[in-house]
Amino acid sequence: MGLSKFIYEKVLGWKAIGDFSEDTVKKCVVIAVPHTSWHDFYMGILLRASLGVKIGFIGKKELFKWPFGFFFRLMGGAPIDRTPGQDKVKSIAQVFEGKEEFRLTLAPEGTRKKVDALKTGFYYIAIEAKVPIIMVAFDFGKKEHRISKPLYPSGNLDEDLAIIYEFFEGAVGKVPEYSFTPNK
Repeated sequence: MGLSKFIYEKVLGWKAIGDFSEDTVKKCVVIAVPHTSWHDFYMGILLRASLGVKIGFIGKKELFKWPFGFFFRLMGGAPIDRTPGQDKVKSIAQVFEGKEEFRLTLAPEGTRKKVDALKTGFYYIAIEAKVPIIMVAFDFGKKEHRISKPLYPSGNLDEDLAIIYEFFEGAVGKVPEYSFTPNK
């Protein structure tokens, strides 16, 4: 058992339900919900390390400045410019081209505060990049990460969001009152 897995399972008492072992997930958009605290970052790092899977993330370019920029890049992060007027979906989707393996994690709530609807950029990135979506529920209430099977976007946003929202139902964030509860 590696150090990360030991910390994740034995010290912190967490478990992962599901994995990224299928060949179909060498390229995917991973969405992590609920995102309620900075604790989600290190728990995600521990999860991917204990599973032995490479998963990257993007963040606002300001996070990648000194003194933390080196650390975030080392952890698999890539800065993005969030200046208005850019086709961010297309530019992020292009990152998948030419890579044999690329898993991009996004927090589709767009904030650590309470929301009742997910931002849909992740969905359109997956469609543009022609990759599946993997959902990961960060459930601090049960101390578990639930990892879904790949969901290939059908192009029917409402139907696919119903599946996605159902997957995250009941997951309790580190800050419970900010947990995602969809407006149905």
